[in-house]
Amino acid sequence: MEKQEIRTFGRRHGKKLSARQQWLIDNVLPQILPTKANSNESTILEIGFGAGEHLRELAQTNPEKIVIGAEPFMNGVASLLSAIADENNSTRNEYKNIRIFADDVRDFLKNTDSKFEQIWVLHPDPWPKAKHEKRRLLSAPFLQTLADKLTTNGEIIIGTDHWEYFDWIIQELEKTTLKYTTPSLETIRTRYQKKNKAGTVAPKYLVIKN
Repeated sequence: MEKQEIRTFGRRHGKKLSARQQWLIDNVLPQILPTKANSNESTILEIGFGAGEHLRELAQTNPEKIVIGAEPFMNGVASLLSAIADENNSTRNEYKNIRIFADDVRDFLKNTDSKFEQIWVLHPDPWPKAKHEKRRLLSAPFLQTLADKLTTNGEIIIGTDHWEYFDWIIQELEKTTLKYTTPSLETIRTRYQKKNKAGTVAPKYLVIKN
């Protein structure tokens, strides 16, 4: 029997969606799913995009590239759809390059031929309790899976304000042959960064390459 993967995220749903949000999920989301056609294009992936603030920034600053967001929390997906749709519920021109995978990113990675110039993971759930550590997403095997999906000179960018998780990720990286640096980066402030439940001064960042 195939071993079932551990879920690395919490709830799939939060508060009830508005009628418009549900309409966007039913009607717009199916039109902007990642497709096989994206495999041959310059592509960026963001994992766990939350409400989509950073994903929208990526789309606007990289209009010539496909920007794929993977997010299992449907309220976050609904928030992004609301932000990229105009008053006629059509995708705004500046966001035409956005694609959304509204589920576990590992399922997407198993079924795509795409290679990514950048893979962003900002403020992943640190699962700080010891009993929940196995649910952390950025383990050595998953980091290697991401690295295998990079283009030549592609990079994985990770940001977290939970410094214990940051140190744990480095320990996981040491189990691989991947190269990494810890630069200071400026990224758009998402609502998850503003919450900063860890109470640290600022996020720390990792840039990982093969």
